[in-house]
Amino acid sequence: MKPNEKWIEEAKKNAAREAAKHLKDGFIVGLGSGSTAAYAIEEIGKRIEREGINVLGVPTSYQAFMLAVKNKIPITTLEEHPNPDLTIDGADQIDEHLNLIKGMGGALLKEKILAKASKELVIIADERKKVKTLGENNHPVPMEVIPFSVPLVIDNIKELGGKPVLRKGIKKVGPVITDNNNIIIDAKFGLIHDPEELENKLKVITGVVDVGIFSNIAKYVYIGKRSGVEKLVK
Repeated sequence: MKPNEKWIEEAKKNAAREAAKHLKDGFIVGLGSGSTAAYAIEEIGKRIEREGINVLGVPTSYQAFMLAVKNKIPITTLEEHPNPDLTIDGADQIDEHLNLIKGMGGALLKEKILAKASKELVIIADERKKVKTLGENNHPVPMEVIPFSVPLVIDNIKELGGKPVLRKGIKKVGPVITDNNNIIIDAKFGLIHDPEELENKLKVITGVVDVGIFSNIAKYVYIGKRSGVEKLVK
């Protein structure tokens, strides 16, 4: 880690610490995926060990599952607890209305399922992820797609003005394969002034399982900064 990047990890940790304060004894919590959500899982484990609270976690990916096991968080399922008390997760971009772009880690489908099922969605991020408008800096929208539908989906995205790219694997030949055996397409649309409208247009494309735009779901957002944590409430 470069010296000038050390603040980023501290900012993530501080945001995760604030989010973990939402947990109460007996809560069912959705466990997000990615580097920032990983700090939240660690904080939840610390609270269980330190305070003896009873918490059950529902992981959104194999990565989150393994981290939960490592941090001694008991695991449950959405079948057993279909309405978790909250989900704590990260985000790739957060606009001023708390709309999100998620999915750069490839776990957007289960993340959205848990976000929709939970009573509250708590998002944590460092200040680099906060933007005025989604799509800034040419940021793409990830989509989880059934493999057979890729050509059709790409054509439909282009008709909507997007620039789609099939996400390729690192240290493997071929595309990224999700935990659900699907494929990720990343599409650039420029500035997204109406996230909900674009989300709905993309979701109705045949073959698209779900979209990395999370509009009107997040209730709390904790932004870790170089100094302190900013709390945003929907």
